Amino acid sequence: MTSTIELPGYERIEKTYGGETKAVYVAGDGPAVLVCTEIPGITPSVMAFGQRLVELGFGVALPDLFGTPGAAPTNGRLVRQVARACISSEFETFRTGRTSPVTEWLRSLGRDLHAECGGPGIGVIGMCLTGGFALGMMADDHVLAPVLSQPSMPFALSTKHRADLGISAADTEAAVASGCPVLGMRFTGDKLSPPERFETLRRTFGQNFVGIEIDSSKGNPHGLPADAHSVVTEHFVDEPGHPTREAWDTMVEFFRSRLLDHDAG
Repeated sequence: MTSTIELPGYERIEKTYGGETKAVYVAGDGPAVLVCTEIPGITPSVMAFGQRLVELGFGVALPDLFGTPGAAPTNGRLVRQVARACISSEFETFRTGRTSPVTEWLRSLGRDLHAECGGPGIGVIGMCLTGGFALGMMADDHVLAPVLSQPSMPFALSTKHRADLGISAADTEAAVASGCPVLGMRFTGDKLSPPERFETLRRTFGQNFVGIEIDSSKGNPHGLPADAHSVVTEHFVDEPGHPTREAWDTMVEFFRSRLLDHDAG
């Protein structure tokens, strides 16, 4: 059942593709950035992330993929939503070399956003469970700014899982063939988003992949916790010189150069 919850600062709309209806929370004007939210859903920090992009001249869209929109993250909500994702037919949480079926719904949403918002194309950011979804959308040539924030699927159960990108071979080929640059972000100590996955991204995309890996090792100079995970939301620190702020600035420049420049190629 689609959510009926309203969020301050966002307009709630519904989109139906392939017979599946989901709520989408939209705000702002300008080229769209599709925000595929992290577990446990559209949290206050995810909403704030979207609003910061709105203030910079982007339109944003937050599809309600799981959880309760607007609810603060708790360990209980996190566990429940992970459990639901594991049994959902929409997400490939365990199998390697697979694109999650929900990606097709997101592709349709991306096409509508591009048509409705204008600009040269759209940006897509995936976070945590959805971190690799931007890769699966790159076959559409209007996806100009894909960002992977702590990509965590498939779950890192084995060496093979740790290196897997969470998309099919065909979608990987299409993403590479697009020639589009890809930005990735993770904390170095994040076991949910292992370094092997970034190594695969570097091998696969070569110079088109820019990876930001923030030191979260014991005794790191910025006091980041060992379990630091969410680069631009829960563990984001909006202070000049902080590595998460530097990652944010790099991401914003990526979006600006690709989406606000109508000559983006």
